[in-house]
Amino acid sequence: MYWEHFGFTEPPFALTPNPEFLFLSANHQEAFAHLLFAIDTRAGFIELSGEVGTGKTTIIRTILNQLDPETHRTALIFNPSISPLGLHQEINREYGLPCSSQDVRELHTSLNEFLLEQNRADRTVVLVIDEAQNLSSDVLEQVRLISNLETERAKLIQIVLVGQPELQTLLARQDLRQLNQRITVRYHLKPMEFDDVHDYIRHRIKVAADGGEPVAFLPRAVKRICRFSGGLPRLINAVCDRALLLAYTMETREISPAMAMRAIRDVNREERRPAFWISRVAIAVLVVLLLAAAVMAFLTQRTVGAREQKAGLSITPAERTVVNQEEAVGGVKVLQQLLKGTGHYNGALTGIFDSTTENAVRGFQQAERLKVDGKPGGKTLARLYQRAGGTFASVSSSVGGRGGGAAAGGASPGPADAGRSR
Repeated sequence: MYWEHFGFTEPPFALTPNPEFLFLSANHQEAFAHLLFAIDTRAGFIELSGEVGTGKTTIIRTILNQLDPETHRTALIFNPSISPLGLHQEINREYGLPCSSQDVRELHTSLNEFLLEQNRADRTVVLVIDEAQNLSSDVLEQVRLISNLETERAKLIQIVLVGQPELQTLLARQDLRQLNQRITVRYHLKPMEFDDVHDYIRHRIKVAADGGEPVAFLPRAVKRICRFSGGLPRLINAVCDRALLLAYTMETREISPAMAMRAIRDVNREERRPAFWISRVAIAVLVVLLLAAAVMAFLTQRTVGAREQKAGLSITPAERTVVNQEEAVGGVKVLQQLLKGTGHYNGALTGIFDSTTENAVRGFQQAERLKVDGKPGGKTLARLYQRAGGTFASVSSSVGGRGGGAAAGGASPGPADAGRSR
């Protein structure tokens, strides 16, 4: 993987929330302070809203991880799109309480006894409901009833509703005014500014590199990333991850403005078609690996054939493994299609790695400033896929159903080694 090439211990710009990479911008610090204050003072109801990708879930996870288990009991609900009964069962389950009952009142009683017990032990009970904008009116009413559990002096449970801006609209409804009036602390998390974006990128690189900075983003590149992302961490991560992959294929450790724009174009194209993002990434990885395995198998087969001929051996094609031949043909067809898509190959999709195909590979490598050897190694294939736009529809039949064969045929180690030098 590219991040191992640069010396990272893990991907620095993964899209999944990871508290270890927490970066507190000015806005994040303020949100963090609001939540901790509300929990410590037992404010009762707390609302945290923000656009998609602003880092709400990361903040919540970090706060929950920092709360001392000796003084706090916490629960995090991920799937609020359930029935009132289902929500109560989930809450009880998270706190280790009986949760199999189909009677809401029974579940409510069990929860109340637990909260009173924790209160006597001077422990604060925290319930976080993420993606709360998806809650139905019935479920929100159940949440309100749970919030009624209190003593004469304090709320027994601190409920944090976390959601997108639609959560504000939902709570402003007339039929939910009783719940809305109970929210004592609110905070809307805003996107980061340029200075924070610059520090955020450097921070994640340092965390993933154990304090080092093996890759640098030039200021103008950061400006373009900031402008495109609007300061949203999720979009910043997506662009930076793509930029690092580009730096890996270009064998550089500096992200230029031009490279940032190319990464932005790739991400922007995928943002327009979110329904196909996962499938396209999976196809990209599968086809590139399959192509590398198949081509290397073909080249290996050709080398073996040359040695047999030099040694005076006479072995017919029927005596060789038919599966390897089919994989090689399919893989070379994909290679030729990619070369055709970049304007370096004008011949037919023969599936034969002949001199024309090899010269096309050399031409592409030379144009992309890669090592010119005519061999489609890992870096060449990765760049080739990117330049061709990532479409394999016209040749999908040539590779369909062969993914397992390529992996099992023993050819997959070849391209992995080749990818480090080509």
